[in-house]
Amino acid sequence: TAALTAGLERIPDQLGYLVISEDGVLASAGELENDEHTAGVMMEMVRTASRFRLPGSTDPPFKRMSILEDFVYTVTVSGQKVFVVKRQNNQQEPISV
Repeated sequence: TAALTAGLERIPDQLGYLVISEDGVLASAGELENDEHTAGVMMEMVRTASRFRLPGSTDPPFKRMSILEDFVYTVTVSGQKVFVVKRQNNQQEPISV
């Protein structure tokens, strides 16, 4: 699992991550450690998004998906694996002039 997670652990401000396959969670850490519920929700979102293709396009339906709340969940599909990283949502306040 070290090869799967090497890059994930270096992401700035990450609060946790999941590496998921069709068989289940392959690796997890931080606030997402052993979070089977979130893994199931994320896999269902990936399956749903994967059904949408632009007419005539051979490109994958998406490469990366972000879910914004108080936290940002960035979901990336690579090969047969889904990588989910939870980060603090550090929105910048608009500047009033």
